[in-house]
Amino acid sequence: MDTPFSERPLAQQAVRTARQGAAWAVHTLTASGAVLGMLSLLEVFRYDARAALLWLGAALAVDGLDGPIARKIGVRDILPRVDGAILDLIVDYLTYVLVPALFIYWFDLLPPGLGIWGAGWIVLTSLYCFANLEMKTADNYFVGFPAIWNVVALYFFVLSTPPWANAAVTVVLGVLTFVPLKFIHPLRVRELHIATWGATVLWAISSFVLVFFRASAPAWMSWMLLAASAWLAFVSVRRTIRGAPAP
Repeated sequence: MDTPFSERPLAQQAVRTARQGAAWAVHTLTASGAVLGMLSLLEVFRYDARAALLWLGAALAVDGLDGPIARKIGVRDILPRVDGAILDLIVDYLTYVLVPALFIYWFDLLPPGLGIWGAGWIVLTSLYCFANLEMKTADNYFVGFPAIWNVVALYFFVLSTPPWANAAVTVVLGVLTFVPLKFIHPLRVRELHIATWGATVLWAISSFVLVFFRASAPAWMSWMLLAASAWLAFVSVRRTIRGAPAP
């Protein structure tokens, strides 16, 4: 039976309100990453590297979830006055760049006297990445190093790489921000997606174990982290060498 005409506006308003509520909930989820970044920063100042990385990991998980949900329910169409992409970039600069840069500086992961310079290099070069209107290709690869300094800080910490090597990596990655190499977005790139999603899951598991159980984590967890990273690097290099896919 059709809904009576007199009830239709009320029903439509209820649906509209529910959709707006869902859209605001997604924006709130995105914004919560800033709170997680703040909590991570507090742990840095408390000299608790493990807790700081765990909060950054939580922020990374939120960043991986909010985009697919937003696209699924059409947040951009429901709340056109609130730009979720800009909100996401603001939060990402905090959790991907600023807090990791301070983490690297605070825990002396660079050679003596170079910590503040390295942190400054990170926050400076990353600005171009976030301001680049051609940050991604049509098939969702990043163009240039995508300023994932939270991941870099994780590697420095769990692999206990020497400060001089960390300094070299920091310089090179900053330069690669401006070089049009392709870097995979593991959740959005469609080619080889099953293997890539599997590698991403293994990466997440090994990262958590190596941080949370750092003193007792088995050595093979480090190899699992490196193997997953190698796959993501392989797909990125493959896309860079091959060039744009055929339309």
